[in-house]
Amino acid sequence: MTVDRRRAVVALIGLLLGLTGVLLGPAAPASAHAALVASDPGANTIVPDAPNKVTLTFSESVQLISGKIQVLAPDGSRADQGEPQASGGTVTIPVRTGAGRGTYLVSYRVVSADSHPVAGTLLYSVGAASTPPTETEVAQNVDPVVRALIPVGKYLGYAGLVLLVGPVLVLALLWPHRLPRSGPARLVWTGVGLVLLSTVLALWLQAPYSTGSGLFGVSLSDLQDVLGSTFGAVMLVRLGVIVAAAFLLRPLLVGARADNKADLALLGVLGVGAIATWPLTGHPTASPVAGVSVVVDAIHLAAMAVWLGGLVMLAGFLLRQANERELGAILPIWSRWAATAVAALIVAGSVSALIEVSSFQGLIDSTYGRLILVKIGLAALVVGVAAFSRKLVREQAGERPGILRRAVFVELAITAVVLGVTSALVQISPPRTAEAAETAAATTQTVSQTLRDDSMTVQADIFPATVGNNSIHLYAYTPDNKPLTVVEWSATAALETKGIEPIEVPLLRITDFHAVGDIALPMAGQWTFKFTVRTSDIDQSTLTMTANIQ
Repeated sequence: MTVDRRRAVVALIGLLLGLTGVLLGPAAPASAHAALVASDPGANTIVPDAPNKVTLTFSESVQLISGKIQVLAPDGSRADQGEPQASGGTVTIPVRTGAGRGTYLVSYRVVSADSHPVAGTLLYSVGAASTPPTETEVAQNVDPVVRALIPVGKYLGYAGLVLLVGPVLVLALLWPHRLPRSGPARLVWTGVGLVLLSTVLALWLQAPYSTGSGLFGVSLSDLQDVLGSTFGAVMLVRLGVIVAAAFLLRPLLVGARADNKADLALLGVLGVGAIATWPLTGHPTASPVAGVSVVVDAIHLAAMAVWLGGLVMLAGFLLRQANERELGAILPIWSRWAATAVAALIVAGSVSALIEVSSFQGLIDSTYGRLILVKIGLAALVVGVAAFSRKLVREQAGERPGILRRAVFVELAITAVVLGVTSALVQISPPRTAEAAETAAATTQTVSQTLRDDSMTVQADIFPATVGNNSIHLYAYTPDNKPLTVVEWSATAALETKGIEPIEVPLLRITDFHAVGDIALPMAGQWTFKFTVRTSDIDQSTLTMTANIQ
C-alpha cells in the first residue's frame, strides 16, 4: 500500500469515525411525542358519584402496554377492573363503583404512534377530596442506560444505510469493470451489519423503553408485546428485507452477473422497502397528514443515503483508483445524481419542516425549530461546496481529481454535521405536539378549590377558567366529609381591580348537596367568588375564593 493510499484510507476512516462521533454525540433526551389532552373525570376534579370508567384522551393514537394502567382507590386498593381498551387516541379503563368516597389515582403508561412511551398520573375525587393513594407499580421514567442506547441504535442504523445504499448504487451503475470490488464490498457488508445490528438493538431496547424497566429487566412477555406491536412488525419487515437483499448483493459485490437487470431491479424494490421502514416508526406516523409525511421522510432519507454514500465511494475509491478517461465518464453522471439528491433533500426537508413546525413562531421559539434553522444554514453551505465541485466536473472532469477529492471531503465533513442535527431532531418533540398539548391544557383548565368553615366544606370547580362562558360546580359536605343538604345556594363574581362589581351567578340545585351555574366572565384577572350556602331557615355560611381567569 502506497503512502498516498494509506493517507487516503486513514482520512476516510477518520471521516467515518467523525461522522459516527457526530451521530453518537450528545442529543436531547428522547421525550414523549404524544400528550394527554383530556380525561373524564377531569384531573383534580370532584364528582358526586363514582364513575364506572375513566377515559384518557391523547393528542395522537396510542398502544397499550400490558399491566401498565391502573386506578387506585383512596385506600390504595385497585379500583380498575377488566382490561383497558384503546381506540385511536382514546383509552377507556373500566372501574368498579363500590370503592368508596375520596381521592383516586390514575396511573398510565402507553406507547405513542411514533413509538415513544407516554407516562403520567392524574387525580380525581368522588364526593370529597382525601389523601391521595401512593403509586406502587407503574414506572413513570425511562432507565438512563436505555435512554442513552436508543439514539446510539438509531445513529448506527443511519450510518449503515449510508454505507449500503450509495455504494451499491455506484457499484451497479458507475463502477469501472477493471477496478477491484473488495474495498467497496467491505463497505457494503459493514453497512448491512450496522443496519441489522441497529434493528436487533431497537427491538430489544423497545421493551425496557416501553415498560420503564432496566436494560436486562426484560421478560419474554415484554418482548412478545414489542414483536406484536406496530413497531415490532416494522422492525421484522426491515430485518427480512435486509437479509433478502444480502443474498442478491453477493454477485454484485464480487463482479459476477453485475449487469443482471432483474437482480438490480429487485434490489431497488428491496431498497425502497427498507428505507420506508424508518419513517413508519417515527414522527411521520403521528403527523396530521401521515401519508404525506411518510413519503416525504422516505424521500429525504433515500436522497441522504444516495448522496453521502456516493460521496464516500467517490472520495474513498474512485478519485484514487479510476483513470482520467474513466473519471471523465463517471463524474458528469455523478454530478447529476448529486444535484438531484440535493434538490430532493431540500424539497423533502422543507415539506417535513413545515408539517412538524406548523408555525413561524415554532421555528424561532422551539429547540426543534432552531435546529431546523441550523440545518438549513449547513445545507446552504453544502450546496455551495457541491456547486463548486460540479463546476470542477464540468470544466476539468478527470484532469484534477486531487482538488475535486478535497472538495468532496469538505462536503462529507459538513454533511456529517447535518446528519448529526437530523438525528437530534428525531429525539426532540416537534412544535406541533407541544402546541397541541398547550392548547388542550388551556381549553381544559379547571380551577378547583376546597373552602371550609366550622360548619361545612364546599368544593368549588370552575371550568374552563377562561374569558367567556364558564361552568361552576358546587358540592357541600359536613366537617366529617358527608354530603350536606343545602336549602338554598347563591353566588357572585367580581373583578374589583378592573372595576367590575359583583355579578350574580344563577345556580341550579341538582341534588341535596350539588349545584351548578353558568356565567360569562368578560375579562381576565383574579376574580373573587362568594358562595352563600343556606342549610336551614337560620343557618347559612358565606365562603370566598379567588380564581385566576385567563
